[in-house]
Amino acid sequence: IRMDNKRKQEDIEEVEDDTDELAFVDEMSIKEMQEMLSEREVRYDDAVEKSELKSRVLEVLRNDRRQGLTIKRRREEKRKDCPYLDTIDRKVLDFDFEKLCSVTLKNINVYACLVCGKYFQGRGKSSPCYAHSLENDHHVFMNLSDTRVYCLPDGYEVIDPSLADIKHNLDPHYSPDDIKKLELNTRQSLALDSTAYMPGYVGLNNLKHTDFINVAIQALIHVTPLRNFFLNEANYKTSNVLVNRFGELIRHVHDSRRFKAHVDPHELLQAITTASNKRFQIGSLSDPMEFTQWFLNDVHRNLGGTKSANSSIISQVFQGQVEITTESPSNPTTTVRVPFFNLALDVPPTPLFQDEEEKNIIPQVPIFDLLAKFDGVTEIYNASTRERKKFRILKLPAYLIIHIKRFTKNNWFKEKNPTIVTSPLKNFDLGAYMKPGTAPTNESTRYDMIANIVHEGEPGKGSYRAHIFHKASEQWFEMQDLSVQPIMPQLIALSESYIQIYKRQPFVPEQP
Repeated sequence: IRMDNKRKQEDIEEVEDDTDELAFVDEMSIKEMQEMLSEREVRYDDAVEKSELKSRVLEVLRNDRRQGLTIKRRREEKRKDCPYLDTIDRKVLDFDFEKLCSVTLKNINVYACLVCGKYFQGRGKSSPCYAHSLENDHHVFMNLSDTRVYCLPDGYEVIDPSLADIKHNLDPHYSPDDIKKLELNTRQSLALDSTAYMPGYVGLNNLKHTDFINVAIQALIHVTPLRNFFLNEANYKTSNVLVNRFGELIRHVHDSRRFKAHVDPHELLQAITTASNKRFQIGSLSDPMEFTQWFLNDVHRNLGGTKSANSSIISQVFQGQVEITTESPSNPTTTVRVPFFNLALDVPPTPLFQDEEEKNIIPQVPIFDLLAKFDGVTEIYNASTRERKKFRILKLPAYLIIHIKRFTKNNWFKEKNPTIVTSPLKNFDLGAYMKPGTAPTNESTRYDMIANIVHEGEPGKGSYRAHIFHKASEQWFEMQDLSVQPIMPQLIALSESYIQIYKRQPFVPEQP
């Protein structure tokens, strides 16, 4: 798209009135409309439907006509014989970072130089991209919005099948068959530097005290229905940046054709910082459970979720329901039903013992002792309100998140309970904690663990690690930022678990 007051070439169409404008826009592709808005520095990333793009382009055209400008549409030259394709260096290409021009720091109409990997804005004669081409003798650039590749300063679009792997690395896509195969894959892939990695089980770069986010994201992206939902972009047509960045990260993590064997979650972290009003941000260590609760609720809301069950993929996967009966000396007994995305279990204040060598012996407690809270008989007393509460599970979710409450805070400091909570990795049966008569006859109450988040070190400090189960190989992996290593399942049972995610087993009817 170009604007000028003089007609210069025969291959340029001129728009003169409203009728022409409507016909002109109707003939434009989505990419052409996006490119026009980009060159005019008009935001369009919140325009989900083509009709929204058309209305913005029409507004631009009408404003220009009121100013006496004539709108021209130029048919761009396309070539298959670009002589500079051998200058492309795939090893320097990294599309995980925020798509900002390295000169103007703007995020509109940004191109990646495929020779040096830097980002530049525009490709007109006055643009940083054009100047970089002339000053550095770099000629091949890819638009980071639509993956179209251009040769500068000549300005023609490059059409060549050898560019397909680069376009895929910027924006990987998955067919329904691709998504089905992920669950069965046991083959490792190779990055450009010959580093082997298992798609879906790659490290996330720690961008300074962001391990609490990394472990939570690693756990969530291995929840199969959540993963499959976000691998298909058609499922979440939204202008919400957080939702889109989460989907992009999931598609990159599970990509078997990556140029590198890890992912930098930079763009997702920027979106998290903005959406949480800097509650969770780079350089500030926070709690992964607090982050998980906030993240699930925010994504749920931005996907159109409500308090109703099954109103978003988040509630479909994680939402259960508990019944809480409250007895108070000053008020009548009340019973309410409350939805939940996670079950919180209190760790008893078990004292530490020392062995003969005066080394602390860490106590152990079965998770079933903690679940007694939900047996409908055990009372939880609140001294400040003098209330007694009883809990009972009414509905179990497809994927159960358990929060083992190790940390307690007061006005002066934060304490950690190091008690080992022993949990089964398979056949974790919660049927005894459901209110009689509420358990469905066609759903299992047994669960298998798929993720385990561990904290090591002092409260408020230390580090977090995630244990993730790979179903196809029956192998557990320990993930700590960029490190991904196999781990024996026996060690998971002895870890200081903080967050656990369980998957409900398929229902198997009893044999008569």
